[in-house]
Amino acid sequence: MKILLAGASGYIGKRILPVLLEKGYQVICCVRDKNRFNPPEENNHLLEIIEVDFLDRDSLKNIPRDIQGAYYLLHSMAASSDYEEMEMKCAQNFKEVVNRTDAKHVIYLSGIINDSELSKHLKSRKAVEEELAKGNYHFTTLRAGIIIGSGSASFEIIRDLVEKLPVMITPKWLNTKCQPIAISDVIKFLVGALFKEELYDQSFDIGGPDILTYKEMLLGFAEARGLERKIFIVPVMTPKISSYWLYFVTSTSYNLATALVSSMKIEVICKESKINEILQITPIDYKTALKRTLYKIDEHEILSSWKDSWSSGVINKKLALRRNVPTYGCFKDVRTKKVESIQKAKDKIWNIGGDTGWYYGNWLWEIRGFLDQLYGGVGLRRGRSHPSNLSPGDALDFWRVLYADKEEGRLLLFAEMKLPGEAWLEFSFKDHVLTQTATFRPWGLSGRMYWFAVFPFHGFIFQGMINKITENLDSPK
Repeated sequence: MKILLAGASGYIGKRILPVLLEKGYQVICCVRDKNRFNPPEENNHLLEIIEVDFLDRDSLKNIPRDIQGAYYLLHSMAASSDYEEMEMKCAQNFKEVVNRTDAKHVIYLSGIINDSELSKHLKSRKAVEEELAKGNYHFTTLRAGIIIGSGSASFEIIRDLVEKLPVMITPKWLNTKCQPIAISDVIKFLVGALFKEELYDQSFDIGGPDILTYKEMLLGFAEARGLERKIFIVPVMTPKISSYWLYFVTSTSYNLATALVSSMKIEVICKESKINEILQITPIDYKTALKRTLYKIDEHEILSSWKDSWSSGVINKKLALRRNVPTYGCFKDVRTKKVESIQKAKDKIWNIGGDTGWYYGNWLWEIRGFLDQLYGGVGLRRGRSHPSNLSPGDALDFWRVLYADKEEGRLLLFAEMKLPGEAWLEFSFKDHVLTQTATFRPWGLSGRMYWFAVFPFHGFIFQGMINKITENLDSPK
């Protein structure tokens, strides 16, 4: 059977795709850019990748008519503070195009809804659910709260807070109760629900067995990591202050922090668990979910991360498709160095950023990241998902990977920091010569003034970086 996967490059989409393929489904992956989508190697003969942007009606013609089912895993919460209109437009376009197919069943992953009060984020999710339910297909909504898994936004916030802060002065919403669920159980529910007639035209809450406050979740993580942590809750902390608190301490964006804070003030507890019996699924508890997640992180088995999604940065499709750096109207800093072992140099370059750092002047990179945060940028908080693998679309501190081919020896990064222009950093090899190129395309006078203001530091940072990358490489592999 042929299944349409809308949101295939997102956090949930990357997790569910290999499971669907393993079950023998033919999967049509909807992505905005094929170049930054890395499909699983196993069962990829069952996979078809199409470029679709559900905000662009013209691109919807790429969706085949002979699909039997579909997953809707799209959201725009981190992309903009005005995401409701974007989410509704995506839902309307999805509904209209699926109406013209043979689809029998559509599944949507939403958030748990508290009937008495809804945040802006959950109101948008509910509106999307109501719009999708108008289609001429059977429709099922699965509603989840906090998802615990390596790379999930919720888990990364919990980890950042506990790892970084021995003592926390926190807002009163930390006493709000929620019902976390492991990512593995979310995938089980999503896959098990497909074409299950008992679930048609209904909505179901899915959650783990534990009902916890956010404070209990933080202390539970601290216990799992063997850390002593103190949390003090104060009655006065406005949503705006809470959002800035999350933004500066964790790796989340300000838009996402604002949306999460508004949701965290409201209890998200499952109303019933009838679906558990129908699908014969027994969700794991919070401690077990944490244990499994921490193991995956230690083993570098992070299948997907919210930070690698389009919405976590500022990149646009036009830039993502560009593999050639512009030259007109650009300033460039080009440095070359001869290397004996190309493979060792490539290994160093592919390990750059994150915990490894930038090899030279790391304190200056950290200052630049802090200044970026002060102006609302991503800073260095995102790190990297894997210590040695890089793929197009990956977040790398305040850069985004546009192109990465280790065999060819070319890595192209685009800056997502706050700048009066656009910036690229490229590494490439020809014969035994490494070329490191920093390119900046300014926006008007302010951009040019910025380039010349930081120009004196380039000789220090960029020359130091290429020197460190190429040193101690005498014995070739």
